Amino acid sequence: VADRREGLGICGWILISLSFLFVLITFPISIWTCIKVIKEYERAVVFRLGRILSKKAKGPGLILILPCTDIFIKVDLRTVTCKIPPQEILTKDAVTTQVDGVVYYRIHSAVSAVANVTDVHSATFLLAQTTLRNVLGTKSLAQLLAGREEIAHNIQTILDSATDHWGIKVARVEIKDVRIPVAMQRAMAAEAEAAREARAKVVAAEGERNASKALKQASMVLTESPAGLQLRYLQTLTTLAAENNSTIVFPLPINMLEALGQKNRGG
Repeated sequence: VADRREGLGICGWILISLSFLFVLITFPISIWTCIKVIKEYERAVVFRLGRILSKKAKGPGLILILPCTDIFIKVDLRTVTCKIPPQEILTKDAVTTQVDGVVYYRIHSAVSAVANVTDVHSATFLLAQTTLRNVLGTKSLAQLLAGREEIAHNIQTILDSATDHWGIKVARVEIKDVRIPVAMQRAMAAEAEAAREARAKVVAAEGERNASKALKQASMVLTESPAGLQLRYLQTLTTLAAENNSTIVFPLPINMLEALGQKNRGG
């Protein structure tokens, strides 16, 4: 709002006096056109002879408007939901994506919203679109998919500082959806599948290594106690017989096979 150092002047005071006189002459009929009701969530910016009447908006409640000299503009202070349509964005790593979002803002200074910008809602909407494109253009696709909250916070900070002199307070910014081309989706799916297969092979190899270590330790224990091997044979037979099998496999001791082999070689 411009600095109002100059007064209304003699002509201005004469017009205001005539307006007061007109109200008094036509009272009480004129009172119905002079009194305006401002709702709780609204504020009224009053212009008297083209000048804003005060630096603070009027309302809520009843306000007095002089005929012929005063006009007023109502400003809604409730939170506005601004839906940003899908924007075609080229990311830092040259991937084309479509991103849409939502901006929540409200007017905290009705005087600034009326006096400093022609259409505050249209200006905020266009600025939100431009800011979304500029911020996301500096991010890679991986950063865009993984850091939505951080990106939304950066956009909110930029919008809040840019619209402060318009009387706007940006409360929240949300990125709704990120659409990438079908070919890129397939490539990302193939990459993720290959990564899962690689991790599965690593886990399987780790299991084989642990199993071989356990078998090595078990063989060392059985080597120290030959009777333990026979007990292990009997335990295996008990497990097979418990499953109602008609065929019983009896393992032949390995040392017997070694003795037979030595006799054959000796013969």
